[in-house]
Amino acid sequence: MMATTTMEGASNGGILYHEVQESKLCAVHCVNTVLQGPFFSEFDLAALASDLDLKERQMMIQGAAASSGDFFSEESHNVSLDGDFSIQVLEKALEVWDLQVIPLHSPVAEPAQIDPELENAFICHLHDHWFCIRKVNGEWYNFDSLYAAPMHLSKFYLSAYLDTLKGAGWSIFLVRGNFPKECPISASEASNGYGQWLSPEDAERITKSLGSSTQAPSEKPSLNQQSSDLSYGEAEMLSQMEDDDLKAAIAASLMDSAPASSKSEAVASSQDENESSKNKVE
Repeated sequence: MMATTTMEGASNGGILYHEVQESKLCAVHCVNTVLQGPFFSEFDLAALASDLDLKERQMMIQGAAASSGDFFSEESHNVSLDGDFSIQVLEKALEVWDLQVIPLHSPVAEPAQIDPELENAFICHLHDHWFCIRKVNGEWYNFDSLYAAPMHLSKFYLSAYLDTLKGAGWSIFLVRGNFPKECPISASEASNGYGQWLSPEDAERITKSLGSSTQAPSEKPSLNQQSSDLSYGEAEMLSQMEDDDLKAAIAASLMDSAPASSKSEAVASSQDENESSKNKVE
C-alpha cells in the first residue's frame, strides 16, 4: 500500500525549533528538527541502537549464521564510537511518533521526486553527517545543525537543491506520517543546551548577520545571477557552489521560474556567445 502525504497544520505557534551542532550529535539534531522539538537525547538514540544490535544478533543466531562472527562482536552496527547513528536508528526514533522514513529513490517516493514541495520533510546523509529539510507552517527550511539558524528555502528552489545534494552523493530519505503539531515538553524540560526556538524573522536575521560563516560542507559555491529572486539563505547556498553541472541544474530551475522576457534575453545572449565562439574558430 502506497504511503500518502499528510497535510501539516501550524506547529508550535509558528516558531521554528533548531539545534546547533554539538559534538557529533547531528543524528539527534536531525531527528529533533524533523519533529520540531527536543524529543530525543543521544541516550535515547543509543538505547534504540542497542536494542537493534540485540535483535540483529538474535536473528543471526536463529539463521544459523554464527560462523560469520561479525554480528557477535561487541562492536555496535548501529552507533559508532564517535556517536554516529545508522539510518535504522533514525527510523526507529521517528516510528515512535508514527512517522515513516522512505528512501527517495524508491518507487513509493516517486511523487516526491516530481513534486517535493508537496511533502513535509526530508532527511539527508553523507559520510557522518545528518540534517533535515523541513516544511514548517507552509514554508521550507534547511535545519542543518552546522547552521546557526534554519535557512529558508523557496518552493521552486527546493527541487533544485535536492537534485544538487543527490548529484553530490548525498542519500536522501522522505519522511511521511502524522507530524507532531506541538512539542509536548514543558519549557523547563525543553532546554538541552543546543536547542533554540526562533521566529522566522529571528532566523533570517541570524543568517544575515553571520553571512557565509553558516555554510555547511554540503554546499559548494554557484550562481551570482538571478540571486535577487532568492531568499538570503538561498543566495548564500548558491554562492558556495562550484561544479558546472550543478550550476546548470539550478540555473535551469531558476530560468523555469523567470518571466518569459528574461528567458528570451538569456537565450539570445547564449546564442550571441555561441556565434562569437564560432567566428573566432573560423
